[in-house]
Amino acid sequence: MTADSGFRWTSAGISDVGKIRKINEDAFADRPDIGLWVVADGMGGHDAGDFASRAIVDSLQQVGLYRRLSTFIDAVEDCLLQVNRDLIEEAEKREASTTIGSTVVTLLAVQDYCGCLWAGDSRAYRLRDGQLQAVSQDHSQVEELIEQGLLLREDAEAHPAANVITRAVGAAEELFVDVELVELQDGDRFLLCSDGLFKEVSEPEIAQQLRQGSCQGVCRDLVQLALERGSRDNVTVIVVDFTKLK
Repeated sequence: MTADSGFRWTSAGISDVGKIRKINEDAFADRPDIGLWVVADGMGGHDAGDFASRAIVDSLQQVGLYRRLSTFIDAVEDCLLQVNRDLIEEAEKREASTTIGSTVVTLLAVQDYCGCLWAGDSRAYRLRDGQLQAVSQDHSQVEELIEQGLLLREDAEAHPAANVITRAVGAAEELFVDVELVELQDGDRFLLCSDGLFKEVSEPEIAQQLRQGSCQGVCRDLVQLALERGSRDNVTVIVVDFTKLK
């Protein structure tokens, strides 16, 4: 599928409740027709995380087809800011004091570029020439400790604050969404995922899976691998392939 682009793309997505949770608080949108992909992860331990993730996805599903990446990014950001306001308003209506929030990561494609927008610790990766690179950077306490040189990345998962995120839609009156632009190359493969994947599957293993198979096959294999490891959380993955038009 293309959207006024020098590239065509194919994609697939899968979400699974996992082995422990009773409710899937993840939601995703796979919209190759408009060049939009979204993974949202309702905040674990908070009331109505599934409500929050679904609100994000439902809102972004209404975004139309854009011919300029800058206006596409603005439209997606505006949607996220509105959902942030709506979730805070919804939380205030409920009897118990609570947060209704969700992380989000999105990928947008227009012409020869992609834009990645995110808040929280749902991630975007790019596989290029067989090498895996993170596109997003977690908004989390352990990531801040790593940046300050106070924690080694390999020790992050075992840290007591491993599950503490510092930014999410619905978590605060002001929402700041990070944006990363990527110039596409022929053969680029992107992965969007909730933390239910990388809690169970290492980045080298993710890279190995991404190097082979179709979008649908890779999604299936990654989710299956997380399930085999016990899948303590919901797990959601989207894989998008880009091919340059001749």
